[in-house]
Amino acid sequence: MYLIVGLGNPEPEYTTTRHNTGFLVIDKLLTDSDAKTKFDKKANAEVVKTTLDKKRVLLAKPLTYMNNSGMAVRALMDFYKLKPEDLIVIHDDKDIPLGETRVQTDRGPAGHNGVKSIIEHLGTQNFLRIRVGVAPDSQDKIKDTANFVLGKFTAGELKKLKKVFENIAKELEQII
Repeated sequence: MYLIVGLGNPEPEYTTTRHNTGFLVIDKLLTDSDAKTKFDKKANAEVVKTTLDKKRVLLAKPLTYMNNSGMAVRALMDFYKLKPEDLIVIHDDKDIPLGETRVQTDRGPAGHNGVKSIIEHLGTQNFLRIRVGVAPDSQDKIKDTANFVLGKFTAGELKKLKKVFENIAKELEQII
C-alpha cells in the first residue's frame, strides 16, 4: 500500500493558496473516487483508504500545519508499517513554473519546510515527491516567499491547475 500525502495548511483561509497545492491534489483524487476522509486523531490528519487504478492507497492531508507535516507522516507510516519507498508526497514548488511538475526521489527539501519536516521525522529523504509548480509566469524574482506561497491562486491559475491535477492522477496510476 502507498501513502500519498498532500501538503498544506488546515485553516479555511489557506484553501486556495499556493502552499495548499498538495491538499488540492488530494481533494481532486477524492472527487474522482467518491471517498470521504476521516480524522485520524493519533496522526492529526484527514485520511482515507481507497483505490487508484485498482490498487489500495492511503490518501492523507496532515492537519499539523505545513511546518510540522513530518509528525503526521511519521505517525501514519508507523501505524500502517510503511517504508519510505511506500511514501509519495505532493507539494507546491515556487521554483517550478505554474503548470509543470517534477517527480523526484532522494532529494533535499530545497527550502520547503513541509518536506524538511518529513525528512527530519523519517531520517531520510529517500521517498518520492511530486513537486507542483506554482511560480509566476513572469521571470520576476519572488521577493517574499512566505507571502507568495500563502497568496491565493487567481481564477486563471486554478483553471490551469485543474489539468495539472488530472495529469498527476494519471501519473500516480503509473507510479503505483
